[in-house]
Amino acid sequence: MDGLAAAQHCSSNLVLILDYGSQYTHLITRRIRQLSVLSLCISGTSTLQVIAEHRPRVVILSGGPHSVHAADAPSFPSGFLQYVEENEVFVLGICYGMQLLVQKLGGQVRVGEEQEYGKMEITVEKEGGIFRSEDVGESQVVWMSHGDEAARLPDGFSVAASSRQGSVAAVENRERRLYGLQYHPEVTHSTKGMDTLRHFLFDVCGVAADWKMQDVLEEEIKIIKKSVGPDGHVICALSGGVDSTVAATLVHKAIGDRLHCVFVDNGLLRYKERERVMSTFESDLHLPVTCIDATDRFLSKLKGVKDPECKRKIIGKEFICIFDDFAQEMEGKLGRRPEFLVQGTLYPDVIESCPPPGSGRTHSHTIKSHHNVGGLPKDMKLKLIEPLKLLFKDEVRLLGRILNVPESFLKRHPFPGPGLAVRVLGDVTEGNALDILRQVDEIFIQSIKDAGLYDSIWQAFAVFLPVQTVGVQGDKRTHSHAVALRAVTSEDGMTADWFYFDHKFLQDVVRKICNSVRGVNRVCLDITSKPPATVEWE
Repeated sequence: MDGLAAAQHCSSNLVLILDYGSQYTHLITRRIRQLSVLSLCISGTSTLQVIAEHRPRVVILSGGPHSVHAADAPSFPSGFLQYVEENEVFVLGICYGMQLLVQKLGGQVRVGEEQEYGKMEITVEKEGGIFRSEDVGESQVVWMSHGDEAARLPDGFSVAASSRQGSVAAVENRERRLYGLQYHPEVTHSTKGMDTLRHFLFDVCGVAADWKMQDVLEEEIKIIKKSVGPDGHVICALSGGVDSTVAATLVHKAIGDRLHCVFVDNGLLRYKERERVMSTFESDLHLPVTCIDATDRFLSKLKGVKDPECKRKIIGKEFICIFDDFAQEMEGKLGRRPEFLVQGTLYPDVIESCPPPGSGRTHSHTIKSHHNVGGLPKDMKLKLIEPLKLLFKDEVRLLGRILNVPESFLKRHPFPGPGLAVRVLGDVTEGNALDILRQVDEIFIQSIKDAGLYDSIWQAFAVFLPVQTVGVQGDKRTHSHAVALRAVTSEDGMTADWFYFDHKFLQDVVRKICNSVRGVNRVCLDITSKPPATVEWE
């Protein structure tokens, strides 16, 4: 049992999300936690026994890409409606989840005459249920994403809100504690979505805001101690980023000197990253860290590889081989082999990488394999400890503050585990791509810091493009490389928007890059949000 799941035993207010594949499911989980309520996400096809074991106060049926009429459409298990009624559980269906409730209870769902996607206006028609009294008669802007619609409601249900086009936007059966929203209250485009969720949880369901990050810390320490035992030893893969640093500090608090941290220089690090990180580990965190130079080992494996998924899997496998070798070396010193490997895997990594059992992603697509999730070899000897795997980035930072991790670490921008391998598009060993990228990235990041913008940006970096362009430098024709700059703002990395730089700032950065970095004559700016793009290019 992981720390978040264990934390539910400290609370009788668990909100359980059944995931039917919506791209916004993670946001439901995130928004509810923002209200200091414990929320967990599991597969929409989980058995009734699994649902019951969680003992939820509220169950939310998420949206999804399916139609309830499809032969393979996901659904809640047999006996679910009886279970929630007997145990006085509140149920909220969102988008597909609402349609599923309507259909399963005897109503009718049909293909809408006019599909509704994007921002729409709804009018609240009923008070005292899912909406507040002051909302009645009011128009709200919400985010719709559906082709089907409720045509006839089941017995006992009433319409609580309608869209401007006349479709049902919200339904409720207060007596049976069943509610539905055709729109997504969890996204920021629904202007009063958080108010609706807050009212529903606290005023309708009677949930208490009693979940704290301190609960996660205490439960994870108990779990780690129990898993490792009184004599076990653990290796921690330190990257110098926020996630692995907080994970290492947490495990160190649980087992002390039986934690052995390893920093691997894989030849894919940023400018002077190795020197800077090792210095910080010693001076600020006081963690004993072994540095392993594996540059040649990684670059030889990556030679000729251009596919990003192959890169990630190669890097993930090679990391594990290095940790296995280190474990064997430690066995000679300790007289016993470390059995565990700590990684700073986060919830977004798990969501994007693959649909593992119980993750709630069985009806969604793999976006990309993270080297520490989808890229792990199946035959690895070390057992994983991932104390942060159900946390979002800002939650990890909060946990880090509780653990007294220095702010200088907590405020660092995310850096991908595969490093510059996913920022050099194509073969990382061709020419001097890595050296060029390091110089460009250093100029960009330092300029952001000098301008006082670093803390306002979620992540910023440069990308080496596999193209050469014609330019004029020193009155001569050049045929040199193009690079791209990317900077985004975000809360948790699951969605992101591009950062709006001042034109003068961009002008200065481009001039510095083209004048200082030999081999670059063109700089592009990436202004794509997530979605449709991911934050990293590969």
